[in-house]
Amino acid sequence: MSSTSAALSDLAAAAVEAGGPHVVRVDARRRSASGVVWSTDGLVVTADHAVHRDEGIIVGLAGGESVPATLVGRDPSTDIALLRVQTPGLGAAAWRAADGAKVGHVVLALGRPGRTIRATLGILSALGGAWRTPAGGQVDSYIETDAMPLPGFSGGALVDTAGRILGIHTTGLVRGAVVAVPTATVRRLVDALSAHGRIRRGFLGIATHAVPLPPALRQQLGQRTGLLVFSIEPDGPAAQAGVVFGDTIVALGDQPVRRVDDLWGLLGEGQIGAPVPLKVVRAGEVRDLSVVPGERRSARAG
Repeated sequence: MSSTSAALSDLAAAAVEAGGPHVVRVDARRRSASGVVWSTDGLVVTADHAVHRDEGIIVGLAGGESVPATLVGRDPSTDIALLRVQTPGLGAAAWRAADGAKVGHVVLALGRPGRTIRATLGILSALGGAWRTPAGGQVDSYIETDAMPLPGFSGGALVDTAGRILGIHTTGLVRGAVVAVPTATVRRLVDALSAHGRIRRGFLGIATHAVPLPPALRQQLGQRTGLLVFSIEPDGPAAQAGVVFGDTIVALGDQPVRRVDDLWGLLGEGQIGAPVPLKVVRAGEVRDLSVVPGERRSARAG
């Protein structure tokens, strides 16, 4: 073995030794998955799609003990669930931000689908800025890896060569890709789920799809598409604001709305219960309305 290969081998083994004790087994479906200890008071982060039941959840610790866990909350739109175990003295993992990470950096995917830690080696294959998942979840940065997780790795850790955790890896957000929900997003979700048991998002009570705007309106508004309203919930926030069937939404607040994802991304917790300017096109004319978003109860509701 060359000195370079030996050095990489030692780095990988050291990373597993550093990060592995904080990776746990999660039994919340027929096949075991993985999770990561977030805090010393027993919070454990895992993948939402790995939690098929709300009760009877068991967490297997690195020392071999199996302890009961309760579901604190979940967010299907980012594939993150938060559990709590009543076990004192758990060591919290060392988490790191994606700042400084580069495509090509060596990483490891860690999981504990059984009693022992398992690992696969790869690189960061793609990095990017903030993005929204197909279900409307906001993720602070895009981290993709070719460190393919083995069965039962869902909810485990993506770590750097120092054993610091870059995020929770999942195959449940992007078809055909392994991505990690980054530390910044996990921290935000843990805070929200601890406080509310869910992620609070705004709701207008409408169904829409993107449509092209006429040339004159494209030039006037500086955008090519808007959202045609084809269904309105009676007495919902949009109905109360005066939105009617056939309106085309082109802006919420001071931000243009071109696609359904734009609308989801703009309906954050801060908009719930507060008046927000809403711009629509009706009969070829731009009209200004004011809407007070309610709280969305479904990850995919508009």
